[in-house]
Amino acid sequence: MSGAHDTEFTAVYPDEQDITTRFERIYALYRDRIRSYFLLKLNAAAADDLTQQVFMKASENMHRFRGNAHIFTWIFKIAQNTLKNEYRRLSRQNETPLDFTQLESQSITLEFTKYVDFRIDIGAALQTLDEKNQEIIALRFFADCTLPEIASIVGMRESAVKNRLYRALGKLKHELNEWGNMATMSIEQLISIENKGSSEHSDNRLKKANHDLFTELSGNVERLVTKYNYQPKRKVIIEMYPDLPTFHRAVGEADAPNWFTGTYEENILKIVSPLNPGPEHTYESIIKGTIHLFSMWLIEEINPKAPKWIRQGIGGYDAKLMTPDFLENSTKEAIRTNSIPTFAQLDDDTWDFETKKGFQFSYMFVEFVLEKYGIEALNQLIRQPQDLKGILGCSETEFHQKLVDYLEKLY
Repeated sequence: MSGAHDTEFTAVYPDEQDITTRFERIYALYRDRIRSYFLLKLNAAAADDLTQQVFMKASENMHRFRGNAHIFTWIFKIAQNTLKNEYRRLSRQNETPLDFTQLESQSITLEFTKYVDFRIDIGAALQTLDEKNQEIIALRFFADCTLPEIASIVGMRESAVKNRLYRALGKLKHELNEWGNMATMSIEQLISIENKGSSEHSDNRLKKANHDLFTELSGNVERLVTKYNYQPKRKVIIEMYPDLPTFHRAVGEADAPNWFTGTYEENILKIVSPLNPGPEHTYESIIKGTIHLFSMWLIEEINPKAPKWIRQGIGGYDAKLMTPDFLENSTKEAIRTNSIPTFAQLDDDTWDFETKKGFQFSYMFVEFVLEKYGIEALNQLIRQPQDLKGILGCSETEFHQKLVDYLEKLY
């Protein structure tokens, strides 16, 4: 939960404190909470517009606030009235207000393992609750209200709100247990809300996709953490987008090639749904590709300056997506013509990385290090990539020549 509850406002009259300064503090504390509530009812653009309306009305009427309720309760009442007015406006224009079933995916983040969280859509689960319980869930987890605040807003005793909340959570947990291994998870581990595109696939297929991803991760995450001798300081969050165009737009690469199906930013791994992998991937390759991304993220957590050939090579090696035949067939011409890229040439964040067979050669370089020097040397290289002489006993030029000789003999 946010720290919004750390600050309480008592009754303060306009002549006791500068109203503008006070309102700026109120806006900073509660803007995101009001917007989160509107996002459950309307699309993002409408939510932004109504949030601004609420705080404009609050600013214009601050002189009327006398401290008979908590300031957030007062603002939330304005939000409720603003929403009712918006519904009336839409009704007059023969437009239908959005509800939970019409939203873009509303997702929550739940703990998956010690190191990974997973975001899932809860729109359908919320729809199983009655209107009052939906409101209480929304206020508690999406608007980040305390139980006393909710009681004041919905006009119920705090004990009644608490009972309704726990019954609703129990029902939601039962609904969410249908998502593969979700039986061990709790909705109260919620972290955030994300808006992502909807999917055309049935709930059963989506549940299977999540279950398969859970299974793949559970079989590898702990292994990789142990292998690279590093305990992450923060969790990874996994986001899944319904198709390639949606994914490409979400990561700011609308014109990206079809092979680009996953990336990571900070601690968020973003992937396209395995149900819609595009023309160059399969259901299985998207699932395994998540291990590739997790490995890359883990190496960057260990050393943000680890070179790309190490990060990409380890990701590819751990995911085991490329078969020996594919590696040989896709690189033999470059090996035959002595066009194996240098380490500097592999330090390339453009789409040319794929053209120069960067994924394959990075994989092969890491495989060579493991076969000739072992995992301890690779772990040292991750942490001190500039110390090739001290770790491998050769200069960068000499090491690259060893790689060339190895690949020429191998292929």
